[in-house]
Amino acid sequence: MRRLEIKEADIMQIAVQQEILRSEESRYDHRLHGILLICHGFSCYEVAELFGHSPRTVQYWVQHFEESGFAGLEETPRPGRPSRVDESVLAGIAQHLRQSPRELGYSENLWDGKLLS
Repeated sequence: MRRLEIKEADIMQIAVQQEILRSEESRYDHRLHGILLICHGFSCYEVAELFGHSPRTVQYWVQHFEESGFAGLEETPRPGRPSRVDESVLAGIAQHLRQSPRELGYSENLWDGKLLS
């Protein structure tokens, strides 16, 4: 079977990572996949590289999973100031972030400070 490729893979990788961050459920599922890879023999360093995280983050996932099971992978309340941005505004921004720049009327993408056609 021939190797499949994703068009604009570098941009799509960022889009997928943003999609994972969009909700508590998707972040939980992401951590589950990381634990599954660890169970299959991948190292924390390998999982971190695949997922775009630091190895220490993956180590925390494993530690929390070992201590608390699946509950250890769930979101915990984050400290800090509550957002001043209305939820409807955040939802609109999130919707635009999931679209390609071309869908929003831009002819080019901005990536690493360089314009890609």
